Amino acid sequence: MELLSLETDLKANSYPGRGIVIGRTKDSTKAVAAYFIMGRSGNSRNRVFVEDGEGIRTQAFDPAKLEDPSLIIYAPVRVLGNKTIVTNGDQTDTIYDQMDRQMTFEQSLRSREFEPDGPNYTPRISGILHIENGQFNFAMSILKSADGNPAACNRYTYAYENCVAGEGRFIHTYMKDGNPLPSFEGEPKRVSIPDGIDECTDLLWSSLNEDNKVSLFVRYIDIATGKYETRIVNKNQ
Repeated sequence: MELLSLETDLKANSYPGRGIVIGRTKDSTKAVAAYFIMGRSGNSRNRVFVEDGEGIRTQAFDPAKLEDPSLIIYAPVRVLGNKTIVTNGDQTDTIYDQMDRQMTFEQSLRSREFEPDGPNYTPRISGILHIENGQFNFAMSILKSADGNPAACNRYTYAYENCVAGEGRFIHTYMKDGNPLPSFEGEPKRVSIPDGIDECTDLLWSSLNEDNKVSLFVRYIDIATGKYETRIVNKNQ
């Protein structure tokens, strides 16, 4: 699979929707997780990321303009011991609760499917980073309709052990803008990962479409110690 530039890939797509990037820095010392949201409607754009314990949650920027909170207010990032969970919906809580009961990442998502927002039927994308004893591995999942047919849910899980230095994977909800929005297709994209958290944050934020971007979360986790740095960028200030 071709190694892609996040900058080039994002600048070529005005509406990838919501996206997860997981990978490892070139010096091998940091595990990287990033999550961004975009929006076309006023309700989707009326959001910010705020810190919530070791994770984050979405929050209405202007509570008076909040319409339907069901699919836009959730905790995208939660930490369970040495595992960091990143998703585009309230399945974060499902994964957290079920893995806390000793279920696997894949098993925990069996009770969930794509979002009930026809005609888009937005895929649920999820990722999990596991860091233990100086080792790092991660997995990604996508739950999607059968090419727009909500009668069936297609489930895909991708696991990556001993992630290659300087590389990661990128999955997002939509292939491009459209009506209805076409779901992501194929294996998560192989992408290069910047060494520094500020470089990565600036690259992602500046590459997202200016009209549609809403919020960005980036975290760099020291694989040896588990200590982390976080950056949050919100268009609404």
